[in-house]
Order: sequence, then structure tokens, then C-alpha cells
Amino acid sequence: MQWVRTSWTKRSRGGEAAALRNAALTGFPVSLVPPSFAQVIEMSECDGFHPRVSERDLREVGLSLRDEGGRLRVLARVEPMFGLPPRPRRPPAVRLRPGQWVRWQLNYRFSSAAGMKDWSYWLDTFNVAYGPVAANVFVSEPTVLVDECGPVR
Repeated sequence: MQWVRTSWTKRSRGGEAAALRNAALTGFPVSLVPPSFAQVIEMSECDGFHPRVSERDLREVGLSLRDEGGRLRVLARVEPMFGLPPRPRRPPAVRLRPGQWVRWQLNYRFSSAAGMKDWSYWLDTFNVAYGPVAANVFVSEPTVLVDECGPVR
């Protein structure tokens, strides 16, 4: 399991800065992590979208994962409700067979509490494979792509 979080402000909404942001990867080779942990890659406008890799306990990741008799049920949780762009309705959970993987993407938009600072944005990409897979699985095309990104204006 891999969680890629890309974050930026209005400064990266156009021109060269937007091109740099849009070139940020959404999948990386997987490093060995304990089974109850996820590989986390964070990229931010403030450091030129260079990936920083860490690990987190799966309980801290915005996903619901459940083994259902030979299939893995995957459902992304929508975390901060106040940061959501408009979305029609949530897609159903994905059920993966061994060897399959899903890329699930959600975006968020935030303003400061007083409205004094720039808007900020996140793109969360969850890459989840079921069963043994190659280390570079997440740099290929996913078996299933769920794009829940809404307009961020």
C-alpha cells in the first residue's frame, strides 16, 4: 500500500509552477514495509515537489481495507469534510483479486480560518495492490482507476 500526498497553494495553479506540480508522480516503486504499515510519499510546493518517503501505520491512512474471501475490498475514506470540492456521489468500494491493484485519487481545497492566507490544495493518491506484486507495480497502469477529483477553482 502506498499513499502519495501532493500539496500546493495558488502559486502553483498556473505557468511553470503548475507544470512542475503536474509532473509530480502518482506512483513510486514500493519499498519493503511491515505488513501493517503503508509507504507514504509526500511532495510539497515548498520543496519543489521532491518526494519525501516515510511509513505510517495502516490505521492512520484514509482507507478501509477488508479481506472478503479471496478479494480485497478497498474504499477510500473522505477525511476533512470541510476541504471537499463538490463531488456528485461517492463510487462504491473496489474489490481486487490477487495480483490486481487500484489507484484511488481524491483532492481537497482549504482556506485559512480567517480567510487571510492563500488557498491550499491536496491531492491524495492511494495505490493498493492485493497479494504479491513486483516492486515497481505502482509505476505502471492500474487495474482499476478511481478518480474522485472535483473542481478546485
